[in-house]
Amino acid sequence: MAYVVVPGIDGSDEAHWQSRWEAEWGADAVRIAPGSWQAPDPADWGAAVGKAYEAVAGRGPVVLVAHGPGCWAVAEWLRRAWPEGAAAFLVAAPDPHGPAFPAQAAPGFLLLRAEPLPCRALVVASTDDPYRTAGKSAEIAAGWGARWRDVGPRGHLDTASGVGEWTEGRELLRGFDAVGEAGPVGTRR
Repeated sequence: MAYVVVPGIDGSDEAHWQSRWEAEWGADAVRIAPGSWQAPDPADWGAAVGKAYEAVAGRGPVVLVAHGPGCWAVAEWLRRAWPEGAAAFLVAAPDPHGPAFPAQAAPGFLLLRAEPLPCRALVVASTDDPYRTAGKSAEIAAGWGARWRDVGPRGHLDTASGVGEWTEGRELLRGFDAVGEAGPVGTRR
């Protein structure tokens, strides 16, 4: 199993669960490196996802592990590239049209729509994420044709939320990895 780590705006700091997991995965993980971290451009981020995917594609199945706007970059890249053997673990996908979304910093994301993905995907969301409502999260997951998992009140599931290593997320990812191509990957709680 190989992983492509796709953080949100500004990347994930060292205390973020994505950075911790990436460190554990070592050579089995590659983080995207777009040129537009602070003012995300979907095309730039999509190209970065593609480059990172190519770096690990020969190592077996690849799970794209995304957070925040990175979820949208992964979804757009997947719909264009149709990579074989990929899966998407999408955490805290924001609503680009919601009042808290940084539209001035990332205006290109306002044009994106949740359309069916060509691979299995799991959208993980909390009930009190400031970047979208739980109902909107379920709607985005449905648009992507993804399973949806509500993990209760955990904020944006980032460093500021205090989830730390995010053990529950690791368990969800392990279950997602174990399912492979065989069946469903999650349920609504």
